[in-house]
Amino acid sequence: MITVRPGSERGHFDHGWLDTYHTFSFASYHDPRHMGFRSLRVINEDRVQPAEGFGTHAHRDMEILTWVLEGALEHKDSMGNGSVIRPGDIQRMSAGTGVTHSEFNPSRKELVHLLQIWLLPSQRGLTPSYEEKRFEPESRRGVLRLIAARDGRDGAVDIHQDADLWTALLEPTEAVRHPLAAGRHAWLHVARGKVTANGTKLEAGDGAAFSSEPSVEVKATDRAEVLLFDLS
Repeated sequence: MITVRPGSERGHFDHGWLDTYHTFSFASYHDPRHMGFRSLRVINEDRVQPAEGFGTHAHRDMEILTWVLEGALEHKDSMGNGSVIRPGDIQRMSAGTGVTHSEFNPSRKELVHLLQIWLLPSQRGLTPSYEEKRFEPESRRGVLRLIAARDGRDGAVDIHQDADLWTALLEPTEAVRHPLAAGRHAWLHVARGKVTANGTKLEAGDGAAFSSEPSVEVKATDRAEVLLFDLS
């Protein structure tokens, strides 16, 4: 079964400094039909204006992944971490018992376009932790590259949930296939471009849930970037 979540129907707020779309209910956007999928709780597509950002705020008991599509994002947190991430960098912050952090656009000229992703952890009360890894474009072109996983295998960041996150950069007509084990589910998010997924047409901003499917087959009809979650 495939269920499409059209990008045009997401929650949308333009705050001036921040233009944001919410795939699932978040903050002041609430839709009981879209509260998440399996352990995937949040996919926010954010565009932050130059020299703007999210001031220091707190989280707990959440696995937070940040994936930058354009520009750069500066991170600081109460664990003492500080870095600037760019396209190809995956950032993982396990909020656990509690952490504060800020995220800013350090550029004075260019906006930053990013995806903020939250997954529910497999257990509450974990010790907060932070990790980031880089995946060059060459490692993602025409193939699905694992960038986050429960066991941190193949160089992925280690998340505290039975979930894998894959990504691919696809040229027109290129295709990738991801098999789904029995009882597994998938969520596909199209970050850029247009694709077909198991024959269903999707474009930038669209998402799709896959359950009781043997695999997810994604074919680009335009230059595209996709993220694929394999979930228990």
